[in-house]
Amino acid sequence: MLILFDQATPVPIRPFLKGHTVRTAAQQGWATLSNGELLNAAEEAGFEIFLTPDKNLGYKQNLAGRKIGVVVLGNPQWPVLRLHVEQVVAAVNAATPGSDTEVDIPFE
Repeated sequence: MLILFDQATPVPIRPFLKGHTVRTAAQQGWATLSNGELLNAAEEAGFEIFLTPDKNLGYKQNLAGRKIGVVVLGNPQWPVLRLHVEQVVAAVNAATPGSDTEVDIPFE
């Protein structure tokens, strides 16, 4: 799968997403795009999954009918997130077009 990391998604999670191609919004030249524009650009470019720490994305954007699956990180702080990497990988692997999944990661 082709995965797009949103701006604050911790890059150290990339090696755990084996078998997937990962790009960041910054690598794509999309760092200044708003959420709606970013999702549109990602879909047009063929991205299948959008990984983001933005818990409000589903409230700000209508995700119904989207071609891209969204996986939201409940806590993007790497020291905590790294303890829950398996959950994130499982959510990414299970994501489908138009899905919206939040990985519940406690703030410890």
